[in-house]
Amino acid sequence: MEYFAKHYDVAVIGAGHAGIEAGLAAARMGVSTVVFTITADWVGNCPCNTAIGGTSKGTLVKEIDALGGEMGLATDHTMIQSRMLNLGKGPAVHSPRAQVDRRDYSAYMKNTLESCENLDLRQSEIVDLKQREDGTWELKTKLEAIYTAKCVIIATGTFLRGRVYVGDVAYDSGPDGMFPSIELSDALHKLGITTRRFKTGTPSRANRRSINFENLEVQEADEKLVRFSHDKSFTPENKAVCHITYTNDETKKVILDSIDRSPLYNGQIEGVGPRYCPSIESKIMTFPNKERHQIFIEPCGLNTQEMYLQGLSSSLPEDVQLKFLRTIPGFENIEVIRTAYAIEYDCVDPTTLKPTLEFLDFPGLFGCGTFCSSSGYEEAAAQGIVAGINAALLVKGEPPFILDRASSYIGTLIDDLITKNLTEPYRMMTSRSEYRLILRQDNADLRLTKYGYELGLIPKERYDEVCEKQRLIDEELERIKSITIAPSEELNALLVSRETSPMKTGVRLIELICRPQLSYDDLAPFDSTRPDLPDDVCEEVEIEAKYEGYIRRQQAEINEMRRLENKKLPADIDYTSIANLRLEAQEKLNKVRPENIGQASRIDGVSPADISVLLVYFRNYN
Repeated sequence: MEYFAKHYDVAVIGAGHAGIEAGLAAARMGVSTVVFTITADWVGNCPCNTAIGGTSKGTLVKEIDALGGEMGLATDHTMIQSRMLNLGKGPAVHSPRAQVDRRDYSAYMKNTLESCENLDLRQSEIVDLKQREDGTWELKTKLEAIYTAKCVIIATGTFLRGRVYVGDVAYDSGPDGMFPSIELSDALHKLGITTRRFKTGTPSRANRRSINFENLEVQEADEKLVRFSHDKSFTPENKAVCHITYTNDETKKVILDSIDRSPLYNGQIEGVGPRYCPSIESKIMTFPNKERHQIFIEPCGLNTQEMYLQGLSSSLPEDVQLKFLRTIPGFENIEVIRTAYAIEYDCVDPTTLKPTLEFLDFPGLFGCGTFCSSSGYEEAAAQGIVAGINAALLVKGEPPFILDRASSYIGTLIDDLITKNLTEPYRMMTSRSEYRLILRQDNADLRLTKYGYELGLIPKERYDEVCEKQRLIDEELERIKSITIAPSEELNALLVSRETSPMKTGVRLIELICRPQLSYDDLAPFDSTRPDLPDDVCEEVEIEAKYEGYIRRQQAEINEMRRLENKKLPADIDYTSIANLRLEAQEKLNKVRPENIGQASRIDGVSPADISVLLVYFRNYN
């Protein structure tokens, strides 16, 4: 029998990476919050790789931390190996990545939710959702408890009508053998929310003792460990190594001989998978001439023998998986703990959302994470914190919080989701940001901490530290522009050894730093007035000095973009009534309902000519 349980300001459905950040942000902003999860033992689960960060994703984690989120802290506290990717390239693509202890990460996040003021964690499956006449939302659990909330955030991950595929075997399931969420999907359809099917997959996990590491490549951690969070009260440690092996022609033959048994190729799976994280059978079918594919062997934690085989995602039958695994060097006698599988799930078209991640047609209802057609833990968490912030602001009656493309990777991610016609799970990449030289992982705190402070998610002491860091950077940049370094035998010897021209007269220090062969630290012995500065300040000074011209040019592009962003469009425009707009543009604009000219210009199917029409309309409207 149904019974009324409790009323909250914000209810979050799901306690994965998106739901955690959404719930914590809302609660920390002072509104009563509940986070529902099907299984409380798997809060913050990493059902795929036990790694946080990586190319572009590391920047997202740094930005989440700068706004007051939890992912960076959890990563630092549970890290077992740290690496900075792309160090051979420019700073715009430097990306921190960390292996975490899977169970420790989950335990850390569960305890954080349990300890958070204004937040209740509930193990309950939500089976029905509807909006009452007064605008509040009613949620019903499997056990027939009724909860009400002013705002609801859906963060269901791959659980929503989840279905697992392993060869000919298919069954309803969430990730890692957990229960799926079936009835909630039906409830969304009753509301009038259309869903679609996407899919993802995960590799086998193997027992460490069955792997022969003797001839495998060792992937050590970086000597210099990079933090994901602001917290310097403890020192993360590198405690594990990873290994690398490769597939071969025999692996390829085993897979091709059984390709007709793959659900991806025999028509069983209808959902679209992520292009940038394909299964091993997809790699072999797509790149038939490639001799081998790289496989990373990564520990799932320090207190388990389970090893993650990155690069071997598959939905082939279990017997075929075991057969092709044993063709790979080091895996000749491998014993599998968890079989690889593909999982298909329901998600929504994110163009039905506002930049706040609130649904256009359902006030008070938000979506985030995999539910919004994205892929990845970091993308989910980034959306989660934005959804949680905006749900809390809506409850408080305060203006929404929107990050634009020039402010952050988070802003780029959300803008892409709500404007692009996505046909596959969205993954963040550095190439998706046209302002990546400014939006670096190293300056995320300088860019976003002020917003976290204004929202009440960052304490004043931490904000003051960031302001002081910016002051030191600005002062040092001014100093290196004004100081002149005189030539000397020692300095010229350094210059010649670095294959750059020696000096004949005095040169401004910034000009020397700008030489690609030299670094800020290289010149320290010849700079008698250099102050003693923290390492992170020195890093920013060098980057800002070396890329000053490029940064200035990109800032000009940002200023032009923001000029268009400031041209607001009324929410109730009927675009079919605007003369000279093409039919496709009318349809897309009416569907997305952009908030400004800038957003309209990024919608697939809206041409520059259509934007010119809107600019004319804008001038007449105002």
